[in-house]
Parts: sequence; C-alpha cells; structure tokens
Amino acid sequence: MKVNTSRFGVVEVADTDIMEFSDGLLGFEHLKRFFIVDPADETLILWLQSADSADVAFPILEPKLFKADYKVRLSANELRTLRIDAANKKDTLVYCILTIPAEVSAMTANLKAPIVINTASRQARQVVLQENEYSVKFAMYKELLAVMMSAGQLAKKPATAEEPVASALSLKHASSKVEVVAL
Repeated sequence: MKVNTSRFGVVEVADTDIMEFSDGLLGFEHLKRFFIVDPADETLILWLQSADSADVAFPILEPKLFKADYKVRLSANELRTLRIDAANKKDTLVYCILTIPAEVSAMTANLKAPIVINTASRQARQVVLQENEYSVKFAMYKELLAVMMSAGQLAKKPATAEEPVASALSLKHASSKVEVVAL
C-alpha cells in the first residue's frame, strides 16, 4: 500500500511491515499502526512513521550503536503482550526514540522507554523499563558520530542526478543486537 507522509512523501509499504501498537506510544495513544522508514541518507537514523497520521514520525536508532551494554528487561506481561518467548528472541527488534534539537550535537536518546517489536507477529510496544540506570535524555551524539565515522557513513559520496529515496524497512530482514531478557 502507499502511505502519504509529510516528511518523506509517498512511501510504498507492504502490509507485513506495518506494526500494531495496541497501546499506542506515550503521548500518542490514539495512533496504533506504524512502520519504519529508512530515509536513505548518510545517517544511521531510521524513522518510526505513523500509518494513521502523515504528520507523526519519530527518529529512532538501535541503542547498541552508541551504548554497547544496553539490555531490555521485560516483565512476563510485556513478553506475553508482545508474544515473545525464550525461543523467539531472534524476531525481536529494539529501538530508542531520539530527540534531535536545532543544535544536533545536543541529540539525546530515550533509553528508559524503548520501542520493542516482535517482527514475526508485528506486535510492538513502547515499554517503560523499571531499571533506574537508564535515562530519558541520554546524550549520545559523540558516540553516534564515532560509529558513523568508523563505518565510513560520513565519507563524501559522488554526486548523482538522483536523490536517495526513502523506503519502508522490511521487518523480515531487520535484525537487532539488543538483548531482551525477562525480569
């Protein structure tokens, strides 16, 4: 299906790539269906785009890219809601929502309330972790910049006539390095 977005224009999205947030996101409980957009730019940042509202999209990033020891501990109820079991953790994606102010170097990540996605069932949820070790405003710009530089993401690319085109991320081919464990 084609979804109109205010940030990326019209994006072609397979039905199998739309996730259901039964509780919505914090502050956006009325929005239930989302998909991930890869903007095809030099950053590693993806976007969690609402399929229900063209104007709602959140920058997201896998937290392992800038916080190597990050783990998500879920309650039994959260595991049930997301349909995650011990044998099924390979089908789990974890992202954190970013806040990107005008001064990009002040960018922060919400490690306290990550987005957890079961790619097999397409169930997703923003969970508020019980641990006090994680912040809602974790400063991570320097770490992200270092990862991008080491991966060659910031290397100058030759100019082309075509602009990169944003596309929906296939949940079938996505993977995450974040460990998800039961409380």
